[in-house]
Amino acid sequence: MARKPVQSQTYNIAVVGQAGRLSYEALILAASLREMSPDFKGRLLVMEPQPGPLWKSDPRIQAADIRAALADLGAEIIPFDSRYFGSSYPYGNKIEMLGALPKGEPFVFFDTDTLITGALSDVPFDFDRPGASLRREGTWPIPQLYGPGYAGLWKSLYDMFDLDFDSSLDLTQPDEYWQRYLYFNAGFFYYRCPHVFGEKFLEYALAIRDNPPVELCAQSFDPWLDQIALPLVIHALGGGKDSLPPGLLDGSITCHYRLLPLLYARESDHAIQVLERVTAPNRLKKVLKGSEAVKRMVYQSRGHKVRALFDQNDLPRKEQALRNRIKKNGFWIR
Repeated sequence: MARKPVQSQTYNIAVVGQAGRLSYEALILAASLREMSPDFKGRLLVMEPQPGPLWKSDPRIQAADIRAALADLGAEIIPFDSRYFGSSYPYGNKIEMLGALPKGEPFVFFDTDTLITGALSDVPFDFDRPGASLRREGTWPIPQLYGPGYAGLWKSLYDMFDLDFDSSLDLTQPDEYWQRYLYFNAGFFYYRCPHVFGEKFLEYALAIRDNPPVELCAQSFDPWLDQIALPLVIHALGGGKDSLPPGLLDGSITCHYRLLPLLYARESDHAIQVLERVTAPNRLKKVLKGSEAVKRMVYQSRGHKVRALFDQNDLPRKEQALRNRIKKNGFWIR
């Protein structure tokens, strides 16, 4: 059961910012935070991977105008080192950056492709009970014809880390249906201490990558590794699906749009209005025009041509169908 709202919460927001698309997304997120949640009192920390042997090229935000614009919006760029993932698995950034966040201070991590569309003060975080995004599809695991089913695959992981499997199950869902088993999108997650969360996240992710249970021999870990480890971490720390009331994050307060063509294809009119309002000021427009996707989708209004391809009351159930239609009509851009 959801807890009552906690008043006047102070916590840090963390996102990963690096060269390329993510730097522009981080700037849009920062602008939407300041516009839509002006009472947010915490720090906005843009976590930046540093160059090293695990990166094929320098991952830092190269553009001085983007760095300056982030600073103007009150964001702080915080460096961290990549010791385990880097170019081979960039999703590992969200695991490794946790160790560079302030120890013992509550945090909320958001993917950079997130818009703040309402007041974060309306979200009753209970930082003692971690949670994560439930806006996901059944992307992992993929049970094989002669192998274990969902239960056997997931149980092998819970057993690996000496976690109680049965208490993780959603018994309102049928046996061998993917939603019976704890599974999140890693688009947001939160806890009272990033170091405690991060150490467990790293331990589980590396163990799964390097020494998986035999039951998982036919399963792919790329790009799913973070989302395989995440429910185990949340369960181990006492969280779950019910840690937040539904409809707030990934709902009225935030929008995880993934890519701009998908935002215009399926997100709310309100989300589109927020995007276009926060990107309109000339000081940001000059910077954001450096992104071809922002320039075409937002400033050249191609996003509205994408939206016209879809009936908002009858959207395809699968994201791939959205992508295919956008590509077929020549509007796809990352």
